[in-house]
Amino acid sequence: MFLVQYTGLNQLPFDPSISHEPLQFCSPADSPLLSEGQVENEDEASKKRKRTNESTADGSRSLSMESAPMALPMSDPNAWATAMNNLRMAPLGIAGQPMLPDFDPALGMMTGIPPITPIMPGLGIVPPPIPPDMPVAKEIIHCKSCTLFPPNPNLPPPATRERPPGCKTVFVGGLPENGTEQIIVEVFEQCGDIIAIRKSKKNFCHIRFAEEFMVDKALYLSGYRIRLGSSTDKKDTGRLHVDFAQARDDLYEWECKQRMLAREERHRRRMEEERFRPPSPPPVVHYSDHECSIVAEKLKDDSKFSEAVQTLLTWIERGEVNRRSANNFYSMIQSANSHIRRLVNEKAAHEKGMEEAKEKFKQALAGILVQFEQIVAVYHSASKQKAWDHFTKAQRKNISVWCKQAEEIRNIHNDELMGIRREEEMEMSDEEIEDPNDPKENDDSALVSQTEALKEENDSLRWQVDAYRNEVELLKQEQGKMSRDEDVTKEQQLKLLQQALQGMQQHLLKLQDEYQRKETELDKVKDEKMQLEKLLENLQEQECRVSRICVSNQENDPLERTPTCTPVKSEREALLVGIISTFLHVHPFGASIEYICSYLQRLDTKICTSEVETLMSRLQCTFKQEMTGVGASLEKRWKFCGFDGLKMT
Repeated sequence: MFLVQYTGLNQLPFDPSISHEPLQFCSPADSPLLSEGQVENEDEASKKRKRTNESTADGSRSLSMESAPMALPMSDPNAWATAMNNLRMAPLGIAGQPMLPDFDPALGMMTGIPPITPIMPGLGIVPPPIPPDMPVAKEIIHCKSCTLFPPNPNLPPPATRERPPGCKTVFVGGLPENGTEQIIVEVFEQCGDIIAIRKSKKNFCHIRFAEEFMVDKALYLSGYRIRLGSSTDKKDTGRLHVDFAQARDDLYEWECKQRMLAREERHRRRMEEERFRPPSPPPVVHYSDHECSIVAEKLKDDSKFSEAVQTLLTWIERGEVNRRSANNFYSMIQSANSHIRRLVNEKAAHEKGMEEAKEKFKQALAGILVQFEQIVAVYHSASKQKAWDHFTKAQRKNISVWCKQAEEIRNIHNDELMGIRREEEMEMSDEEIEDPNDPKENDDSALVSQTEALKEENDSLRWQVDAYRNEVELLKQEQGKMSRDEDVTKEQQLKLLQQALQGMQQHLLKLQDEYQRKETELDKVKDEKMQLEKLLENLQEQECRVSRICVSNQENDPLERTPTCTPVKSEREALLVGIISTFLHVHPFGASIEYICSYLQRLDTKICTSEVETLMSRLQCTFKQEMTGVGASLEKRWKFCGFDGLKMT
């Protein structure tokens, strides 16, 4: 155990643990500060007194407090008690009476409380941060082979370099020339476990500790003056300078630790992502006749439809469809197709519910607006001169504020209702725009689409009948190879297949009848269309004759021509005639009016079909209309005949 003395006050010439003489306090004016040599002389004198006092009978050690009144001037007793406590001594009163009754003079400190220093081994206490403007009062540290004297507390703290990451190594400079590695271990082992020491011949060394916090303890010793034994030789003294050192081992361990922390963080994030990741779908079973029948039953159930469809999709993508299983897959696909109508009905029901909810919301909003109007009317009636004069100033202010708030809320709700109505009007206008202009053309297209759908269904039924026939043939081939026990099941399967085939044939006959009926209707429509086209051609021929007569009359009577009789009425129409003539000259087989208008609308979006058609119909000598195609592909095409018209004129 080493003795720690406080250096914030003057050093006292006694040792409380070995002295038996009364305490003698003197003022600073009577005796100057003691030097280090005087402290050593006083220690030797106390040792001699100890030897003489050991021969006493009881051998007890007591600290006498019978001293004369203290000559040291002291104005604050609390400051004196604090100083005595820092000396690890019991605080004394002005007359020398102990302030604490449980002080043990043999220990020189309070009972059961040993002196604690920041670098005491085993405690792991790091010095707390000290304000930079406050001087630090350090203590003398006694070791077995040396003594450490603290620096002047008024001096600035020793400078240190920037701390490297994961620093466990310190640089110690200013060692005595006669200092050995054993003395270095003795001084710095109080800071923590030492792993390695690299000592140089130039009075410095590097010390590597086991943990990083031990470096902070070692830095506490920076600035201390070290003295080996009681020698005052220059080679036995030095001033320690402790600073951070950069070592590759420390950096490597720190990087390994950082990588380990990064791995742990990645693992933690991965576990977190896996915890929030949705579970993977269950595996799909392999195709078999038994599983096929189960999936077919599930496809008919609305609650299990999605699961069964996923299984069916997986089987088809795996390539399970072959000549033998094609019928089973077709029946499952047909079952899946039957759910389309159900889904459409569900969508319609949801849309109907949404429309009803919109209507209810609109009605409720209208009722709220009516109530707001009533409240605003109450405020306005209260603001009239007849009732306004009877209210106080505060009441008038409140009524005006309430009226403004009600009007703002009413306007907001009114804008919302008007927006809903505006959206409904826009939807209605969109529906009107989408309505067909020519109902007869829509009927024709509907009939054509129905006939095409019947054709596709007829083809699919033929393919299904062929598949059933192939399956019957396969069953007949296998019938001869199977035993008698299996013949009964084969016959039953054949009967079932024959019944299914008969039902399909009947259905096919019905579809053929319906197809023939649709074809007859389509022929009637085509005949009507041909008659209308003939009538249109006759009218066009009559118009051509009339226009030719008018042209001949104009040639005979050139003085009677007026600007209104010319087919081209403006410069814009002249430009259109030139562009259309160039376009049709590039298309010698003619083009439909829609194709021509789509080309012109790229140049001017305001051009409409009726305007172009009337302009071209006026110029019979420049453009002519012909019917091309057969049957359903019948189409009207305009051709450029300006060169022929030039020859005729």
